[in-house]
Amino acid sequence: MCNAITAISPMTTINYNNRKFRSVENTSNGDVSGETLFHYRQKGDAVWATYEGGNIHFGTLTAKVGADNHLEMRYSHVNTDGELKTGKCHSSPKLLPDGRLRLHEKWQWTGEDQSSGESIIEEVRE
Repeated sequence: MCNAITAISPMTTINYNNRKFRSVENTSNGDVSGETLFHYRQKGDAVWATYEGGNIHFGTLTAKVGADNHLEMRYSHVNTDGELKTGKCHSSPKLLPDGRLRLHEKWQWTGEDQSSGESIIEEVRE
């Protein structure tokens, strides 16, 4: 059995609808942690999600699915310090050996703090 994480074929169409994800890695300037749960929805090439937990009181994201299943998104949330934060993100999917999705993300804050970072979120199954 292969334990490698694999790229997803451009011929494959991912349906993000009703998938849930948790952060497994994030740069230190990010607010999301392993306690943050994302719940994705999809209609056509439009994807949206809500997220909360850890340092996130509540957040939303809106994305468009690209031809290679990547997501171009914008997000906003209120953290537990009461700050409203916004950003943009490019998310690339990979397939884990057990069939779950892993999203590799490159993001940037769009408020006063223009710093950027990288994170990884993985699909969770209940």
